[in-house]
Amino acid sequence: MSVEFKINEFEGPLDLLLHLIKESKMDIMDIEIEKITEQYMSYLDSQEKMNLEIASEYLVLASELIEIKSKLLLPNQKSEEINNEEEEDPRDDLVKRLLEYQAYKEITKVLQEKEEIRHQVFTKIPEDYSKYSNGEVIVQCEYEIDDLVNALKNYLLRKKESRPVNTKVTVNEISVSSRRHEIKNVLRSKKKISFFELFPVFTKEYIVATFLAVLEMAKSKELVIKQDKEFEDIICEVVTGEE
Repeated sequence: MSVEFKINEFEGPLDLLLHLIKESKMDIMDIEIEKITEQYMSYLDSQEKMNLEIASEYLVLASELIEIKSKLLLPNQKSEEINNEEEEDPRDDLVKRLLEYQAYKEITKVLQEKEEIRHQVFTKIPEDYSKYSNGEVIVQCEYEIDDLVNALKNYLLRKKESRPVNTKVTVNEISVSSRRHEIKNVLRSKKKISFFELFPVFTKEYIVATFLAVLEMAKSKELVIKQDKEFEDIICEVVTGEE
């Protein structure tokens, strides 16, 4: 069988031998040593004819193949003296090495594929942004009425679930103007307060009057509504200079 080879196509003698076995469609567990040896030597001869230097490991394997071939051709006199014992196959060690090399070669392919995938992923080391900050950073958000309504709904739901059973709070009639006056008094003393702290009484009239009072005060710029970060507490703060 004539086989053509390329220079530097193989990574070593075992790689060449695996290629020959595959091309000849042999069973790696039952190598035809005579045929493979001829093909292997043919490859080495072709390299010599091209004045190419043959690595020593190729020559070592060539000598091993020739030795195995000779052992298989010569009759084994010891086998006649040994009864009921399995005769050792001279190819066993070579087959074991080929199987190990084949396994490593398959693992190498998988690792190369993973490496190619990893090269498509770009990462960035986290940076320290503290040097860009001068103390507390407050972000003032622009609020729509719907945002406040939704925040109030969520707050009332939590209050409803946590309030004591059979609790009844009796208050006088609440007006928007009275709640507005009370909120202004609170802001004069505290300067700022949580939006949800403005609802200490859990009744429909009190909640509606307070909410409308906050909206009117925000509209007339008597207070500003702030939130440092999304989902954090909403703060009502007195406008600077407002008395």
